Amino acid sequence: MGAVPTRSERLAARLAGAAYLIALPLSFFSEFYVLGAVIDPNSMSETAHRLQEHQQLFRLGTASNFLVFVADGVLIASLYWVLRRVNPFAALLALVWRVLETALLFAALVFDAQAARLMGGSSYLSGQSPTQLALLARLAISGHGAAYNFALVLAGLSSTVFALLWWRSGYIPKWLAGFGVVASILLALGTFIAIPFPAARSVITSDVYGDPIGIFELVLGLWLLFIGLPKDSARARPAV
Repeated sequence: MGAVPTRSERLAARLAGAAYLIALPLSFFSEFYVLGAVIDPNSMSETAHRLQEHQQLFRLGTASNFLVFVADGVLIASLYWVLRRVNPFAALLALVWRVLETALLFAALVFDAQAARLMGGSSYLSGQSPTQLALLARLAISGHGAAYNFALVLAGLSSTVFALLWWRSGYIPKWLAGFGVVASILLALGTFIAIPFPAARSVITSDVYGDPIGIFELVLGLWLLFIGLPKDSARARPAV
């Protein structure tokens, strides 16, 4: 007999769907639109100039990321609650990896706040040369990138486990869970390879590992929010 999702699990699934759909556009705004407007990968001075020129936009991006990571907390708890009966250890492992990921992402926000402060014209920085401030600000933004990359590796690992649990549960279509497994592995491998081999970024771009996981999370979010979990055992496999 299949495991029937409880009322609290069905509610948690809808919360997870809402968290996905809230986090995705906010993340796109902060990580692609805002940083794309601020960072010039070929010029430290131009990046500093853009950061000064777009101070408010940069701070909005930081605030947007903060909301994303808060939503991640809802997502993590919800996914664990829904999938814990499928395999308790695997669900706990995925939760731990996802918590570590979110901790790194909050650390990235500290780097963002530091970059904004360095180029914000604070009085205590008046004795520093523009070149020094530009260098420090660029290093802070680079710190954001490093923390974010490590976080994405953990996100890929966690998402792989959660997707496997979705597959085993029968709560969502097999094609969606299977696509999630592939997309999550691509995310984990694509971001991990760039750690020992930075030059690989020119081949394994963010489009390669980012687009599939983005599509999976969007479709999964829509499914969980608007369709939800089955109310009987017809589509659910036994919990172990």
